[in-house]
Order: sequence, then structure tokens, then C-alpha cells
Amino acid sequence: MLRYRGLLFSVCRRYSRDGLTVDDLLQESTLALWNLREQLFSITMAPKQAAWIWRVARSTCIDIGRRTPPPEPVPEGYDSPAEDTSLHDALHELIARLPEPDRTIATMHLEGYEYKEIGRATGMTKDHVGVRLMRIKERLKQQWNY
Repeated sequence: MLRYRGLLFSVCRRYSRDGLTVDDLLQESTLALWNLREQLFSITMAPKQAAWIWRVARSTCIDIGRRTPPPEPVPEGYDSPAEDTSLHDALHELIARLPEPDRTIATMHLEGYEYKEIGRATGMTKDHVGVRLMRIKERLKQQWNY
């Protein structure tokens, strides 16, 4: 689990920005992986393990999101304090707005996965991942306001 903690955190952070909720998602994802550990141990290659862990964590986060009731609406007239967002958070916000295959490709690329590994996780060829990533970067540059 230590080897893939960054991957798990990135997946969980994609589904929530609240620190406590991310912790809950990490805990539930880790529990799901623990319950499926026999399947994990049967996978011998590290890239396949990472892709499998990513899919399990993503599915767990989606399931929890479906079971969780929506947050209470903000009362009218509430003036929220100004927030100081970092560039890192701003980039992740832009990535979170991307459609699903592009969001996965961008996130895995930021985590340091090679095109071939991203292709295995998304079902694309290495060349197709490269083309999509180039288009994603152009789209993010156009939307970047900082």
C-alpha cells in the first residue's frame, strides 16, 4: 500500500476537495483493496497492479459518492471568506472539469505514469494517449487564468 499511496490519494482527491472526506475515501478505498488483496497479489507486473488499484479506488469513490447525500445548500446572504488557492489546486480544478478519459489521462500523466501504462489503464494505444495528452495540454492552456 505504501508504494501506491500517491495514486490512491490522487484518485480520492479527484472526488472530493474536503480533507476529511478525502481521508474517508482513502480509508474506504484501502479497505476495498484489502478485501480484494488475493486478486492484487495474483497480478505480478507493477503497471498492471497500479491500473487495477486505480480502478478499484475509483469505483469505491464513485460508490461512496452515490451513497452520500448532497451537502446542505449554502444559506442566502452567506458571504464566504476569501480563499487563497494555490496553483496546484487551480490546476486540479481545471483537470476535474475535463471529460472522463481526458481527466484520467491528465491525472496519470501528472503522477508520472508512462504513455504505455496510461494506455493499459484506459484501453488506448500509446500513440493515442500521446495525441490526447497533447490536446488536453492545449485545452488547459486556453483555460488557465493565472
